[in-house]
Amino acid sequence: MLVIDNTIPGAESLVELAATKAFTEVVDFYYPGIRAKVPLTYRQYILEKLGPSIAEYFGRAGDRLHFTACHFSLVMTPPEKLDYPQRIPHTDSFDGSKLAFIHYLFKADLGGTAFYRHRKTGFEVVDQARCAEYLACRDEEKIGPHSAPPAYINGDTPLYEEVGRQRGVFNRMLVYRRNSLHSGCIAPDFVPDPDPRTGRLSVTGFLA
Repeated sequence: MLVIDNTIPGAESLVELAATKAFTEVVDFYYPGIRAKVPLTYRQYILEKLGPSIAEYFGRAGDRLHFTACHFSLVMTPPEKLDYPQRIPHTDSFDGSKLAFIHYLFKADLGGTAFYRHRKTGFEVVDQARCAEYLACRDEEKIGPHSAPPAYINGDTPLYEEVGRQRGVFNRMLVYRRNSLHSGCIAPDFVPDPDPRTGRLSVTGFLA
């Protein structure tokens, strides 16, 4: 995982831009919220200023990274309305060569991101060779005695062990492999807020 602080200059202006956007419901199996388009200038800055360092860190020196997705994102789903896959850690892909990032754009204490080990399999990453075994275990555990309750995971559970955590610091970016088991750290008393200026706003993106 790569941690980048002070990711962009003038991050406050990016928040103000987000406040002018029309956020819509997400067609996504995992993300519990709403999203809006990020300007092309943001994507260009990430690729031109940070892309070479990101590629080198993940063993892809010389590769020219490109976006496959990039959005303003606001967590908005109340815990009691979470689908089962949103209550447990997830991977964004089974391809470890592809990358994901989250760029925090909130200043309140609204939680960061944690990474997990699945206790039964011992997996911290799930690639193509592991996905059938992991998904079978996940489906079995869903109907088992330790099935995840309707709440955001935020630390150790009978099914998952937290192995790392990064705080949600304003203008901090985390970059990690898309097949890492991870989840947002959302507190039990979290109250969804649709205002980008005060809600749990981030930019989330995928790089290939």
